[in-house]
This record gives sequence, structure tokens and C-alpha cells, in this order.
Amino acid sequence: MFSEERREKIFERVEKLGRVLAKDMADEFDVSIDSIRRDLTMMEEEGLLKRTHGGAIPNPKVRTKPQARSERYGEGTDYQNAIAKEAVLHIKEDETVFIGGAAIHYVMLKYLTRKIAFTVVTNSVEVAYQLRGYSNIQTYLMGGKVKASGNITDGLANKFAEQFTIDLSFAIAGGLSARGLSTATPEVAIFHRTVFGHSRKVIALMEHTKLGVELFTEMNPLSKLDLLITDEEASIDIIEMIHSQGVRTVIAKLE
Repeated sequence: MFSEERREKIFERVEKLGRVLAKDMADEFDVSIDSIRRDLTMMEEEGLLKRTHGGAIPNPKVRTKPQARSERYGEGTDYQNAIAKEAVLHIKEDETVFIGGAAIHYVMLKYLTRKIAFTVVTNSVEVAYQLRGYSNIQTYLMGGKVKASGNITDGLANKFAEQFTIDLSFAIAGGLSARGLSTATPEVAIFHRTVFGHSRKVIALMEHTKLGVELFTEMNPLSKLDLLITDEEASIDIIEMIHSQGVRTVIAKLE
């Protein structure tokens, strides 16, 4: 196998699995670990991934198109499931909760309790459809133009968002840095900024691959976050930076 082909395979593994180890790649492709390290360095220089200690993770900045339906509305990664399980513990009886249309939001649905009554406001057709069978949950779907992803984030949806007072919003973004949450699409940022601005409490749900990343448009400053839930692969330096901004952090453990 030529080195170019090997790097293509590595990129596919990183995008699919969310994390690869250099040792595992060396064994799989029957090359030295130094060869894999050179591959990873070259791919990082090209902006295709981010190197970590012992391997690599995806670079969120290369994602210029929506996730495939099977990825957005699938079982989720181990990291997403760990974060989702922790997230649902923060929902209290009779609260109004915003759950958007990101992959981790969809993963949350299977962990929602049926023991207490609460209300969900969503901009996701898929999330609303899945919640129709929950007798303990009242669901409100924000209106507007439906995108291919099933999400609604246009100006009409923004007007809908202005009408609600939300007790708890679960925030997702493409990146989180010292500047706060950010995303690649201004329309999406404006919509979520409105939602978070009408929320009494905002909890960010962010896998470690998104920490330390800044994308095109700011969504929400760190000062407006009440809590960050991330996973145990999160960088200690980034966690300390977040703490210095007065944001509490919960580390969700993998099973």
C-alpha cells in the first residue's frame, strides 16, 4: 500500500471512530509506528486531523457539510453516550428544556426519564418525532424552513425562539475556546444565541475533540455558560482555562 492510500485509510478511521492510536494503525497497516507518526504529522499540517498523545482525533474545522443521517441520528460514540447519560440527570420535574438537533441531542433521547413530567422545546423534526411517544413530555417544535438535516434555524425559527422562556438549554457547538462556543454557520449561531439568551440555565455538551477549537461565528461566551459536560479525554489545560472563567465542569466517564 502506498503512503497516500494509507493516509486516506487513516483519515477514514479518524472520522468514523473519533480517535485512533498510532500503535493500532501501525499494526493494522504493518508498518513502523514512526511511519504512522509521520503520516499523522503530515495530515495535521494539511488540516485533516489533530494529533494527540499517542494518536489523532478529527479536526472539526474540516467538516464543511452536514453529517450523514446515519451519523447524526445513530447510536452515537462512546463519548457522546457518556455525556448524554450525565446530561439527562440535570432535568428536573416541570422544567422547560431545549434539546436541539445535533447528534448528541439525539443520543440523549434514549436516556430521558419517563418518571417525571417536563416540557421539551426543539428545532429538530427528528427529535420531535421521537418524543411523540413520551406521555410524560410535552413537546413544542419551532417552525420555519426545514433543512436537509431536519433542523430549523432560519429567521422564522428565531422569532419562535424569542417567544419562549426556557429553564434549561443543552448547548452544542462546533468548538469551545476561551472566546466561548462557536460554529461554522452564522444563521445557526444567531438562532442558538437567541435560545440561550432566553434560558435560565445553559449546559454545554462537548466532546473532547471540540475543546480548544474556534470556528467562524461566535454563539455564546463562556460567561453565559453554567456548566460544561465533557469526557475523560479532555485536555487538563483546557479544563483549567474553563474553570478560570468561572464555568463548572463535569467529566463524564466511559463505561
